[in-house]
Amino acid sequence: MDIQAKLDLLGSGAQADLACGSCGEGRAASPTYLNHLGLEARQGDAARKTRVRDDIGRWIYPAVRPDGQRILMLKVLQTNACEKDCFYCATRRDREQPRTTFQPDELARTFDQIHRANLAEAIFLSSGVAGGGTRTMDRMIATADLIRNKYAFRGYLHLKLMPGAEPAAIERALQLADRVSVNLEAPTSEHLAKLSSTKRYTEELIAPLQIARRLIAGDPRLRHKTMTTQFVVGAADETDREIAARTTQLYRDLRLARIYYSAFQPIENTPLDGRAPTPLVRENRLYQTDFLFRQYGFTFDELIFDAHGNLPTEADPKTVWAIHHPEFFPVELNRASKEELLRVPGLGPISVRRIVQTRRATKFRAIEQLARVGADEKRAAPFILLDGHAPMHQLALW
Repeated sequence: MDIQAKLDLLGSGAQADLACGSCGEGRAASPTYLNHLGLEARQGDAARKTRVRDDIGRWIYPAVRPDGQRILMLKVLQTNACEKDCFYCATRRDREQPRTTFQPDELARTFDQIHRANLAEAIFLSSGVAGGGTRTMDRMIATADLIRNKYAFRGYLHLKLMPGAEPAAIERALQLADRVSVNLEAPTSEHLAKLSSTKRYTEELIAPLQIARRLIAGDPRLRHKTMTTQFVVGAADETDREIAARTTQLYRDLRLARIYYSAFQPIENTPLDGRAPTPLVRENRLYQTDFLFRQYGFTFDELIFDAHGNLPTEADPKTVWAIHHPEFFPVELNRASKEELLRVPGLGPISVRRIVQTRRATKFRAIEQLARVGADEKRAAPFILLDGHAPMHQLALW
């Protein structure tokens, strides 16, 4: 199989993994091609409607580094051969599809050529599990080592930790990568059992994250390295409450940098093929909750769930909290603390910072002034006062 075919197949296999931080709109990849690799342009509606923004096989994504810098990232598998039986996964064992593998030097050399052609600034490397987690991890580390040391790549590198990875391999991965991750996929071992009979939640998935956390905390040379994970939402009959509880624990105990959520979408010829897809609004609500934890100072106990343990879909979780706490509102925009302002729907960390800065020089006297600092004045209006007066033109909450 030639390089282009491998990139297509193994790039496709990596697309469902969100833990690299792929997101939103990014600048387009260079139209320069690696002609000696036989890379062909692929453009069309499908590419324009997704996160993908490349011309060399569809698998270069706009991504955001931990420092906020936007970059173009190649997402690829070392191999799509896999001995695991995850019921939702396109690369699960026994599913009929073409299988292939990049040898370490082959993949490292290919990425070096892509990088030097200014098509990608970073790489996210995952893999199916073939020959056990240890052997798979060894191949991935060999690839990363070549990228760093043979090809002198100093950019952003994200490595997945394989289930059951050994401590020595995890330490070497942290030395080579900027970020490592393990996809938990489910909030508990009981839920994971509904998604796979070949993965052990605590021993194979939680343990590598715990080992990585201890290494990062204990070695000053690793202090800047970060970790992430991902949940498949709605495939294991889990509730949002259960996901949010696990999320809180992971942020508190393991200091994860980010947690990603992927609404379950059935894949043909898998055991969950006939299961209904998870509505994207549920994924969106979990992301909004995640931001409340990380940037707004909310705690798990403050979340409001419905009778089934899920987040309400009719409004975002911050607005739901505000509606259920009328005693907190309205807040005085010109005097409220930063923490109080962050509780106001329509105000975010950036707009709150700008409000505080603006108040040092002048008062807010009209609701329209909020738009100038990047706030959503229509959402905020019902929850604030301007020098003791309710803003005019308040809109309905829903």
